[in-house]
Amino acid sequence: MQNQGLIEGRNPVLEALKSNRNIEKIMIAKGAEKGSIKKIKAIAKERGIVIQYVDRNKLDSISCTSSHQGVIAIGSAYEYKTVEDILNYAENLKEDPFIIILDGVKDPHNLGAIMRTAECAGAHGIIIPKRRSVGLTPVVAKSSAGAIEYLPIAKVSNIVYTIEKLKENGIWVCAADMDEESNYYEKDLRGPLAIVIGSEGEGISRLVKEKCDFLVKIPMKGKVTSLNASVAASILIYEVLRQRSLGR
Repeated sequence: MQNQGLIEGRNPVLEALKSNRNIEKIMIAKGAEKGSIKKIKAIAKERGIVIQYVDRNKLDSISCTSSHQGVIAIGSAYEYKTVEDILNYAENLKEDPFIIILDGVKDPHNLGAIMRTAECAGAHGIIIPKRRSVGLTPVVAKSSAGAIEYLPIAKVSNIVYTIEKLKENGIWVCAADMDEESNYYEKDLRGPLAIVIGSEGEGISRLVKEKCDFLVKIPMKGKVTSLNASVAASILIYEVLRQRSLGR
């Protein structure tokens, strides 16, 4: 493994995949299809790892070894925690759990910004899915401005199942949805709570939305009809902090 979580070369990437190492993305040079590249692609597809096809000079520019052989994998920059770790963190602080669930956020800058806001506002952790989501890459770590060092991040196989388990633990689950009638500041957001934020383009998936206890919207007055995911998250996160601090 190279610095900043880079794994370079066909055999190193293949072995990392076989060992179930956390890999966020694999970059493959366009036209590189033969030999072990086929095995890399097959295992990556099976595990739901994003594959990005790039020009070879792109790999040359980020390579630390100058022998990437047409493939570079980006490993996780930091260790993931479990949902239980997040709940224990809140319990140790003697606070009601406050969790952010991200349903398919793919932009690393958005994830980093949400982590930064969540940590500043006293959230206890963030839950992200293993598939169709950015993970803890070096870009995310940098965008979080240090929050990644303090805020537990759990990566789960199934967001719907995770929501069900949180509800069994007495945690209310709220989602941001632009089609909802109730504004976010009209709802009681105190107590054990998880807030769901959808992906940048598609929003929250239908199954996830159906599992939530209630939905809220952020009112929009301008001609643009949606907010950046990290901005929407910030608004809701700080409303929770406001209500908790002032007793609503």
